[in-house]
Amino acid sequence: MFVLLFVAVAAGWFLGRGGRVLTMSSLWQSSDTLPSQYYRGLNFLLDGSQDGAIDAFTKALEVNSETFDTHIALGNVLRRRGEVERAIRIHQNLLARPSLPTSQLHLAHLELARDYISAGLLDRAERLLLDLVAESGHHQRIARRHLLEIYEAQSDWSAAKRVAGEILPRRSLLRSNGPDPNEVGQPIPLLLAHYCCEQAAIALHSGDLTEARTQLDQALKYDRSCTRATLMSGELELKAGNPARAVKTLQLLKEQAPDFVSESADLLRQALIQLNHRSALRSYLMDCYVAKASTPLLIALAEEIRAVEGSEQAKDFLRKHLVDKPSLGGLALLMALHGTNEAGEDEPLQIEIVNRLVEANSTYQCNHCGFRGQHLHWYCPGCKHWGTVRDLGAIGDVTRE
Repeated sequence: MFVLLFVAVAAGWFLGRGGRVLTMSSLWQSSDTLPSQYYRGLNFLLDGSQDGAIDAFTKALEVNSETFDTHIALGNVLRRRGEVERAIRIHQNLLARPSLPTSQLHLAHLELARDYISAGLLDRAERLLLDLVAESGHHQRIARRHLLEIYEAQSDWSAAKRVAGEILPRRSLLRSNGPDPNEVGQPIPLLLAHYCCEQAAIALHSGDLTEARTQLDQALKYDRSCTRATLMSGELELKAGNPARAVKTLQLLKEQAPDFVSESADLLRQALIQLNHRSALRSYLMDCYVAKASTPLLIALAEEIRAVEGSEQAKDFLRKHLVDKPSLGGLALLMALHGTNEAGEDEPLQIEIVNRLVEANSTYQCNHCGFRGQHLHWYCPGCKHWGTVRDLGAIGDVTRE
């Protein structure tokens, strides 16, 4: 409504001015110079009918360089309201006016590409954006950002890497020098690292370990703190028959990203078993837990103790640590470790209830938009950010579960 009110005022100014800004009295005196559609638009706006107001203002405003910004604003309002087809018509109408200055035509070009992205017409948007990159120096950077959005949606990682490389300053091609304070969106080195990881995942799935290693090495050159690349490198070394290198790589997470240590527990277990040194896993996980306690680490430790020493030792461990740092996930595991013969007839029901509560609670959350889910997503489905999803039990206090 605020935007529409602004549009109404702007429309009246453009339509009624005669070389001067209209006051309320002059607006009244010059009422015969304003199109009737303008007054209809004001009436619709006052009555709360946004659709009627938009249609009326659109008909009232002749397209020229002075009313251009108002048409752009109307189109953007429609796009945000989800009325993409109407937004497309408004922006296409602007592009049909070759008399407009080149800078305004380029802006209409950009807004139409955004309309197409919202409508899912990615091929059309891509063509418009590529034209902008070639023709408009002012809009090149934002056009390339939208191209990245398209290529991510299409999983075209080669094209995404090419465009991201064009945005990245040449001095930073091989290494991140920190975020650019003038950059809108996530840092380009971070995006490039995840694009390399996507290509590495494809190579790993097809069994091409050489290509996967090349991509992961490149990812860590772009972003030395890329947790995903470290985890995948450990997985690669394990598949390549190098368990010692896998252990060394995965243990980097203790300093690099303590919140993700629990994500590496299964890979570490497999590697240490191959090295006949499984006992080292409990010691390592315990060191990590002491450094930063979390529910995922507590559960990983209890599971390891149960597998090696038995359920009684695992229960003793959980009882000791749940007193100081209670968590629903830890309680669920403790109850599951109890046999039905050790408690009353309600014990199975209690276990089922607690397990349902654990399953109902989201395990992972994006620290950018708050999206929650049961699985770790490297690409947040909510805000389309990379590497922002964390285990809720690993961030902050363990009682958050």
